[in-house]
Amino acid sequence: MTDKRKIDPATGTETTGHSWDGIEELNTPLPRWWLWTFYATVVWGVIYTILYPAWPMVSGATAGLLGYSTRGEVAAEIARVDLSNADLTESLVNVDLAVLKDNEELHRFATQAGRSVFAANCSQCHGAGAGGVVASGYPNLLDDDWLWGGTMEDIAYTVRHGIRNEDDPDARFSEMPPFDWMEEAELDATVHFVRSLSGLEHDAGAALAGAEVYADNCSACHGERGLGDREMGAPNLADAIWLRGGSHEAILRQLKAPRMGVMPPWQARLGEAEVRAVTAYVHGLGGGEAAVDAEGAAAD
Repeated sequence: MTDKRKIDPATGTETTGHSWDGIEELNTPLPRWWLWTFYATVVWGVIYTILYPAWPMVSGATAGLLGYSTRGEVAAEIARVDLSNADLTESLVNVDLAVLKDNEELHRFATQAGRSVFAANCSQCHGAGAGGVVASGYPNLLDDDWLWGGTMEDIAYTVRHGIRNEDDPDARFSEMPPFDWMEEAELDATVHFVRSLSGLEHDAGAALAGAEVYADNCSACHGERGLGDREMGAPNLADAIWLRGGSHEAILRQLKAPRMGVMPPWQARLGEAEVRAVTAYVHGLGGGEAAVDAEGAAAD
């Protein structure tokens, strides 16, 4: 029988028979160490898929003989931390929020926990730094401008029940009607008057005409001086802080077709302890207000 193998004369190695542009491929065997390493990884892979979760199924994955679970490991660690903080958590749930700052340790615990709650659940809308997004109507939580009040109790209520959602009957709710039925000149004059309330650039003559339009159509909610009404969530128009922009065009657009945001209720998802924790964190960002007693004096 004739040996048809072709040997490369320069190296003495058998060729594969493949040739490119006159260059023939050598049939050089892989190093044994490489082969044994490859075989070892195959064996290791098979053993791993038997002992640990590996193969995806329709609604999960194979559990593995060892029953190991990364989710279970994380859950166990969370349970351990929760147990170690059980006393502080219970105190946070029961403390009067108005005097939370008086307990330095508890307030520090609430603020740190609230930072994590905010990052996981609130930063997507309000921003990582809580500065809000004007273009989308997400409020800035760093300033001292609050639609429904900025005390600890006010903030906690908003977090618990949300704003203008259909999931919680106790959600805060306010609604501005469209004024697109007005004449363009009336709308323009109203914008000039509203901008004048904040000391922004405006046409004095137009603002004078807009004052009458404002008094007839807007003062019932925003007040005669545009200071707003927290009981109904009507914003203050005289502080130069704008949820959706304070330019002439932005205000005019809001008059014609008001845009109103929705905030989901967080009580069921977070629980009372985390609601209070994120309340403490938001309150401490710089815009929080002190509680006020029945006679109008700050409680602290």
